[in-house]
Amino acid sequence: MAEKNKGKTQKKETEGERSPDFKYIVRIVNTDIDGERKIIDALTTIHGINYRISNILVKEMGVKKDMLMGDLTDDQVSKLVTLIESIPSNLPPWMLNRQRDIETGEDTHAIATELELIHNEDINQLRKIRSYRGIRHETGQKVRGQRSRSNGRTGATVGVSRKKNK
Repeated sequence: MAEKNKGKTQKKETEGERSPDFKYIVRIVNTDIDGERKIIDALTTIHGINYRISNILVKEMGVKKDMLMGDLTDDQVSKLVTLIESIPSNLPPWMLNRQRDIETGEDTHAIATELELIHNEDINQLRKIRSYRGIRHETGQKVRGQRSRSNGRTGATVGVSRKKNK
């Protein structure tokens, strides 16, 4: 047990020894990222960037995966931003989150607030054309064919109501 505690105290000592240029919060694509997280995990906090895309971005930057986000220099952060903006041209189409867009027909990759706006527009389009999925969204029911008879109930009723015998 003493060995476990010894390792924890060493970790805390190294956390206290930060370089003077260390940034505790890094802002990329309108998202605040914790500087104390590893870069490969920290990038996944941006909506639209998953672990696989994060791994590709880190490899293209040429930094170590276990490097902390706060240790990046300003030049590296700006390089990362340009890499994020050029995701559609660097990745194969099957990796993008917006394939064959309804309006433009192009393959794009939406990130952060743009992703949320596009998602809401898609749901509103389904409601507008009165599709089955749009109606399910409107009424707050499950959309993707899940069971709704016994699960996903809303309201204060608990348990199963039975007929009363007279």
